[in-house]
Amino acid sequence: MAVLKWDLIRKLLNGLVLSTLLTSYAHSTPKVEKWLLWQSQTPPYYKSNDLVEHEKQLWGTTVVTDVTEAEMTVFPAQGNNTGVAVVILPGGGYEVEAIYHEGFDVAKELAHKGITAAVLKYRLPNPKSSNSPELVPVTDVRKALSLLREQAPRFEINPGKVGVLGFSAGSHLATVASVHLSENSQENPNFSMLIYGVTKLNKENQQWLQDTLYHRPLTAQEVSYNTLLNHVDVNTPPAFLVHAMDDDTCHYTESTLYAEALQKNRVPAELHLFATGSHGFGAGHEEHGTDQWLTLAVNWLTRLTIH
Repeated sequence: MAVLKWDLIRKLLNGLVLSTLLTSYAHSTPKVEKWLLWQSQTPPYYKSNDLVEHEKQLWGTTVVTDVTEAEMTVFPAQGNNTGVAVVILPGGGYEVEAIYHEGFDVAKELAHKGITAAVLKYRLPNPKSSNSPELVPVTDVRKALSLLREQAPRFEINPGKVGVLGFSAGSHLATVASVHLSENSQENPNFSMLIYGVTKLNKENQQWLQDTLYHRPLTAQEVSYNTLLNHVDVNTPPAFLVHAMDDDTCHYTESTLYAEALQKNRVPAELHLFATGSHGFGAGHEEHGTDQWLTLAVNWLTRLTIH
């Protein structure tokens, strides 16, 4: 009888400990928040349309397409808050967004490392939903940076350490926001993290932009605007770049050339090249060593001095 009573007591105690642990975990994990970027106003460059946002499987992952309403999902920093915040821009060629493996998965990792990470589901440039589709994504990025700074006190963010992190087309978008700065400083990144992105305007890249961002031929002025390497100067924010040397979608020289341009202007830059990894590895894979880049990025951020 005594043994049975002890078994019952032990089970109750174990249940109490488990309940306490779960309660503690729930209280220690900051709540993820979702914000509509243009909640109280009509989004810039918007026109009425019948597009319906939806998810689908592509490239072995879940992507979202037909995005006409910008939304930001904020993962507050956990543990030792570094005061750093980043707006994450998933890739997808400006046709879809790899919102999970180049968005939420990365944000969770960064939040655990003390960085407030906000995944931006930016409006995709579609002539059905805008008369100026090429202006839509970068406008959303600037709005997202401004909103995140507005909430800086609540999330214990240093408003001088708010940057952008982009993958592939999202990296191109982050680069555009970095070299073409807004007159409103609250809309500009203090740093950029560019993962297997696009910086050159060769024949293939120009055709890509015409097909998916502009949906028409580029004017001479737009060709100049999109020759991003020519716009790097002393005011361009510092950058952390990652690329795989076997990437056959975006050649690794897209990153090396941007790093060189920053160096020529005495802007801090750090570049990591992996021998293998191909394109679209997101947070990385252990077998290629690309899983190291997030730790390297956080280390860079802690060492970075922003003037």
